Amino acid sequence: MVTLTTHAHEDDVAVFLIGARINKPWRPDAWVPALAAMGPMLAELHDDPASGLLHSRTLVGTRGVTVVQYWRSVADIYRYANADDHRHRPAWLAFYRKARRVPGAVGVWHETYAVPAGGHESLYADMPPFGLAKATGVVAAGRRGRTARERLRHRTR
Repeated sequence: MVTLTTHAHEDDVAVFLIGARINKPWRPDAWVPALAAMGPMLAELHDDPASGLLHSRTLVGTRGVTVVQYWRSVADIYRYANADDHRHRPAWLAFYRKARRVPGAVGVWHETYAVPAGGHESLYADMPPFGLAKATGVVAAGRRGRTARERLRHRTR
């Protein structure tokens, strides 16, 4: 029998995707620092539950990395990104200084999605906690509905 679960979160959530693309593989002096900066930032965030980061997952591809992050809110993302006393702002400024010296060696990108309560649905079949469920907890899928449409409309409040 297949075990079906869904995420336990019923409030707003923010999904933040951030990545780097290596454009000039022959210039590791320009792209290694950009890639190396992400690990310490993620460690800082995971060590501080008050930051608002719920969970992250790093995906490595042939030309770079993508980090999928689940946050409590967009405001938490902005607060971290602009804080002078955290790792992001100095790393960001260092990246732009390096990028001016070696233009086009590495590309960076991000996308932010503010997802209101009731605007997210998930289904995991015979999966350990993963994605939003890893970030927020797991419940039986039937608790929210049999279909994706039913789970998306479900509200317990």
